Amino acid sequence: LAVARDMLDAPNIRPAFASHNALTVATIMEWAGNSRDFEFQRLHGMGDGLYERLVREHGYHCRVYAPVGGHRDLLAYLVRRLLENGANSSFVHQLADERLTEAEILADPVAKIAAVGGARHPSIPLPVDLFGAERKNSAGVDLADRVTLAQTVSSLRGFASPREQKEEDLTRSREGAKQAVSTATAAFPAWAGRSIEDRCAIVERLADLLEAHRDELMAICVSEAFKTIPDALGEVREAVDFCRYYAQQARDGLQAVELPGPTGERNVLRYAGRGVWATIAPWNFPLAIFLGQTVAALVTGNTVVAKPAPQTPRIAARAVALAHQAGVPSDALILLPGGPEVGAALTADPRIAGVAFTGSTATARKIARSLLEDDTRPIVPLIAETGGINAMIVDSTALPEQVVADVVTSAFRSAGQRCSALRLLLLQEEIAETTIAMLKGAMDTLRLGDPGDPATDVGPVIDQAAYDKLMAYRAGATVLKTLDAPAEGLFVPPTLIRLARIEDLTAEWFGPVLHVVTWPSGKLAETIRQVNAKGYGLTMGLHSRIVSAAEETEALAQVGNLYVNRSIIGAVVGSQPFGGEGLSGTGPKAGGPNYLHRFVVERAVSVDTTSAGGNATLLSLDEGGI
Repeated sequence: LAVARDMLDAPNIRPAFASHNALTVATIMEWAGNSRDFEFQRLHGMGDGLYERLVREHGYHCRVYAPVGGHRDLLAYLVRRLLENGANSSFVHQLADERLTEAEILADPVAKIAAVGGARHPSIPLPVDLFGAERKNSAGVDLADRVTLAQTVSSLRGFASPREQKEEDLTRSREGAKQAVSTATAAFPAWAGRSIEDRCAIVERLADLLEAHRDELMAICVSEAFKTIPDALGEVREAVDFCRYYAQQARDGLQAVELPGPTGERNVLRYAGRGVWATIAPWNFPLAIFLGQTVAALVTGNTVVAKPAPQTPRIAARAVALAHQAGVPSDALILLPGGPEVGAALTADPRIAGVAFTGSTATARKIARSLLEDDTRPIVPLIAETGGINAMIVDSTALPEQVVADVVTSAFRSAGQRCSALRLLLLQEEIAETTIAMLKGAMDTLRLGDPGDPATDVGPVIDQAAYDKLMAYRAGATVLKTLDAPAEGLFVPPTLIRLARIEDLTAEWFGPVLHVVTWPSGKLAETIRQVNAKGYGLTMGLHSRIVSAAEETEALAQVGNLYVNRSIIGAVVGSQPFGGEGLSGTGPKAGGPNYLHRFVVERAVSVDTTSAGGNATLLSLDEGGI
């Protein structure tokens, strides 16, 4: 109604109002007065009685519209209409409810809100309270608002600086890694001796500092990791969520547990930090994953030597500085930038009590082998989150517009440089060509350019090596669609490649490259098994409006994260715990309820209380029941 009033007042447009609500129609008539310089609209088959006299006797214009198309196209439209008109709040529904009076049906919705002082509905939480009273949600930015977007861009440019990689950061020696482990080892007893509450409070202060420095951190992500502005915002928010979630999980799940036993015996299970953890983070999530792994180790009582990817040392350095500012001792969290040789020296140190790694499957294998090479070394845990050949299966009942939007998001956002990104699109044969045609059109709307420009959809890939590898692969493929890329910069254009079989995709191509294969009707289970046979198990998507198809996929898919009728990227901490199986990782899943327990040892203590003269609790029992 507010928008309708603005439209009526606007001098240069002729508005149209589509409604079957008598109150809305009457309100517009009253506001318009004697004017007929607008039109009403109604759906064919609805509102005949409402508009008949208005048109015939009062001179109002009413356009009748109807959806036209095949059953496949109109089914979703029909379902939406049924849901709208069947809702309790629908005017059509209320009109048919004989229990409601005319005054109740025609009540002014604005007056209803005013009567309760504008109070929100108590059952609908505010965004900050989305995860309940125990954990505050990370703060967002409404980048769809023009003023807010302009302010954000201006702020980011104020922090911007050229991408840097200092030579000394890439040439740390084995002795440097050894010294870092020595320092962290000496700091372990004091940090482990702090209470859980103390460590949690420090981690939550870090979350607050991350939000206070959000624009600065976003600017570094844009300039160093080539993240677009929305991706940079998501990066900071995920880091904040990791801090708050793991603090909550530590409070709830790491306290001493009293276990049952016979009278005269006390049994307690306690959790303790393991020692010094090595956390090795990737460049594609240089803040969120870097801090997620590190904070999980810290809050559980471990000290940490944290190695960022060599491409993104600046954002890691800023994060560690904020952690120290929040109260983490400088010797309990040590930044160790450098290349692969530094990481190898770190994981080879026998004093390392655990490794949390995110990166390639090949590197994860090397780390796993290095942890077992020394026969005198304790057997320590490895948490590895690696890549995947992630598939999205689309059947003939899927809504094409939604499919295309989710495919573009899943395959090309972040220039395809997410471990969860869509690599393999599997289209049912009957709808393949029309879906591909729509997908090509959607790809034409993507804009490549400066990641700091809010108009950019796809930025450059991370470095020259990645660019050369992807461009060489594209050159030998059957390309169905690609885009023009800027001449300057490491821009790999979004590319759609046709394959004959699922088996033809044998490796993960980490960039904006999407492969498409068709599958025959009635072969959903076989298609899922073919994807499973590739050995990876990170993410999978299904687009279908058949409930049984979703149930079958859930039963058969061997993946850590299955997404139905949505994109397959953007897992939210605490809501979609993230991590794979098979070639895609070891688990436990990051941002999930089982993650922290991998960072601790479990120690059970059993005490025979009768040795002190008997079980004193028996003497204090209430005798009222005897």
